[in-house]
Amino acid sequence: MASTIDRRVRKTKAVLCSGLIDLMKQKPVNKITVKELTDYVDINRGTFYLHHKDIFDLMQSIENELMQELKDLFEKYSTEEFQLHPTLFLTDIFRFLDHNAEIVTVLLSPNGDIVFVDRMETFVREKCLHNWMESFSLSNPLSYDYFYAFVISGIIGVFQNWLNRGRKESPEEIAIIVEQIISHGVQILK
Repeated sequence: MASTIDRRVRKTKAVLCSGLIDLMKQKPVNKITVKELTDYVDINRGTFYLHHKDIFDLMQSIENELMQELKDLFEKYSTEEFQLHPTLFLTDIFRFLDHNAEIVTVLLSPNGDIVFVDRMETFVREKCLHNWMESFSLSNPLSYDYFYAFVISGIIGVFQNWLNRGRKESPEEIAIIVEQIISHGVQILK
């Protein structure tokens, strides 16, 4: 009996998440009402309120799950593994992005949640700073700031381009390309 309830709860949460993503493709989250979402996914508003207090609570729940998945991914790698096998780490990043492509795309869109994107970027920056400080002798923090801004913008740009191209390449192939760009810059074009 408990597994049936758990399965129904998981299904309801998945339907709400999917419906919210669909609606966010059309308009910003602050313009979406509980009634609109529940009508869209064909569930009772009372069912919605069993799980969430409002649309922003649902959004926060989705974002927290994404952040936890990202944190778990980073925890998987020690500084040494990060140094020795950056392609493995980048592959996992692109698998994460591939698995969550629809919600990440919406979050990066004009209808997305810039606060969440900033939160994610801050987390990644802090983790990368720690790894890069251990990996390289960072004598100029300003250089790190510019390097990080360049890399994170580049990864987001590669991800968006990969999406626009229909994700034809595997996460592994994209990770290799990104690692080569980070490591060798313009030299990979020669």
